Amino acid sequence: MPTFLPRTMKSLLLIACVMLISACQQASVTFHGKNITGIMPDLAFSLTGEDGQPVTAKAMTGKTVLLFFGYTHCPDYCPTTLMALSQALKALPEKTRRQVQVLFVSVDPKRDTPALLKQYTAYFSDQVMGLTGSHEQLDAITKRYRTAYGYGEPDADGNYSVSHGLAIYGFDSQGRVHLMMRNDERVARMAEDIATLSRL
Repeated sequence: MPTFLPRTMKSLLLIACVMLISACQQASVTFHGKNITGIMPDLAFSLTGEDGQPVTAKAMTGKTVLLFFGYTHCPDYCPTTLMALSQALKALPEKTRRQVQVLFVSVDPKRDTPALLKQYTAYFSDQVMGLTGSHEQLDAITKRYRTAYGYGEPDADGNYSVSHGLAIYGFDSQGRVHLMMRNDERVARMAEDIATLSRL
């Protein structure tokens, strides 16, 4: 047993060093957006997809993920952000583009049914997936990524606005968070950041 102890310790030390170097390299990656490597938690959620079935973060393994919160009745930020992301994806090489999954999480489950989300996201890109869930599920994921949402007072016709965060969160193929982009970032810079993220 003592004969193998030094070798085992050396192996563990080597693994620890490799992991530390990898973490340092990821933290030093340059983005146009904000590098949030190690600042926020890894990708985790349990929501409902466009087909009405449960979807968890495990289904995203192997994909570069961009996470954005909103709702389909949004008059401005949501459609312009999803259009910008769609244009950024089109600017990428096909191999890279096919590796990316955009998750549009609706915080308006009362109106945004899975069928409506499917119709809405299809307008922008086949790589945008609509998700929603119960308020408990939405509270869990929004708190996890330090954002919030709320509802305005309904008008005479029952219409209401929804406040929500505007940041786009980027995760690598193993679900590790690295990037936070502004929703009004230029398309070319978005594309560059997505390409960088896909290489991590």
